[in-house]
This record gives sequence, C-alpha cells and structure tokens, in this order.
Amino acid sequence: MILVRIICIIIGYAFGLFQTGYIIGKKNNIDIREHGSGNVGMTNALRTLGLRAGALTLAGDAAKAIASIIVVWCIFHSDYPQCVNMLELYAGIGAVLGHNFPFYLKFKGGKGIACTLGVIIAFSPKMVPVCMVLFFLALIITKYVSLGSILILIGFFAQVIIFGSVNLIGIEKEFLLETYIVAALFMILGIIRHKENIKRIFNKTERKFGESENSHKEG
Repeated sequence: MILVRIICIIIGYAFGLFQTGYIIGKKNNIDIREHGSGNVGMTNALRTLGLRAGALTLAGDAAKAIASIIVVWCIFHSDYPQCVNMLELYAGIGAVLGHNFPFYLKFKGGKGIACTLGVIIAFSPKMVPVCMVLFFLALIITKYVSLGSILILIGFFAQVIIFGSVNLIGIEKEFLLETYIVAALFMILGIIRHKENIKRIFNKTERKFGESENSHKEG
C-alpha cells in the first residue's frame, strides 16, 4: 500500500505540472512570473491578463486535479474499494505539489487554491457549497482573496472530518485517520503558501480585490 500511495502522489504531481497561468502568459508573449505578484496562479493571471485569462487559469488548474483523481480512481478502485477515496486525496495533494513546485520552473509555481478546488469537486462535490460560501463571504466582507482562499482550505478540512465521522465519504474506519491527515496537508500547505498574505492582512497592507496594483503589492 505504501507504493500505491507513492504512485498516486506521482500521478498527481505529473498532472500538477501543467501550469495553466504560465502557458496562457506565454501565449500572450509574457512570463507571468515577471508581472504582478510573480505568481502563476489564477489571481495573478486575472490581475495581469484580465478576466478571461483568470477564468481559464482557474478552470485549467482545477481540471488537472480532477483529471489526476479520475486516473487514480480508474486504476485503483477495483483493487482498493475500501480506501480509493483516500488514494484520490493522495493524487490531489500530488497535483497541488506539482502546481506549487514545478521542477521545470525552478519549483516556483502557484499557491494551489484552484487546484485544491478541483480536488474538492472530484473528491466530494457536496463539500463545494460550504467552501464557496466561506470564500465569497470573506471576499464580500473583507475583499481579501487570500483570506477567502484560506477559508476554502479550512472548510474542506472541517467537512472531511464531519462527513468522515458519519460515513459520508466512503472510506472505512481504519483509513479515516489517515484521510484526515492527508486532508490537513492541503490546509497546512495552503496556509504556508499564504504566510506573507497573512502577515499583510494583520498589517492592513494586503491588496484587496479590485484595488489597483499601485495600492499594495499582493504576494
């Protein structure tokens, strides 16, 4: 089973290497890493290249995580039906790692939120509404995209625990604790990737949604 987990992470990482924002930037004759926050994710694509590029980046980054989970399910659902959903999360965390740390971009990728959203959609669609409500509430109240992104991660982790405790995610009890740990990794990794944003939120220097680039520099 250890080898199976490793294979799932590798599959996810391979899919995660598809850097949607970077590719769209290149099609527009720019290296998105040299503009805005220097990030290759959806938020910087939106601010640097506009709504269409931001939407395409969101869709592409979510889709690669979904694809990795589908592949893992196809390979392992017959042999490991009791824990295939947990294996999907391993593929998902691999996709986030590939997105955040692509070797061919010197391990400088995105922050993994759109990718994690794809994981949530594929892993358990019923968790999406709560995550989206948390995101948009944070955005409406504070206008901090980063805070909304962090709340998506927290909402996902909380729901994995809640749904797992009442047997709504299709994983046998012997694998539940491990599933909780893997789900926690999404949250921990995302918070670490947003550590500079968190500092700026507390310092009230974080760039708000809709603010001009000259107001604050978002990380």
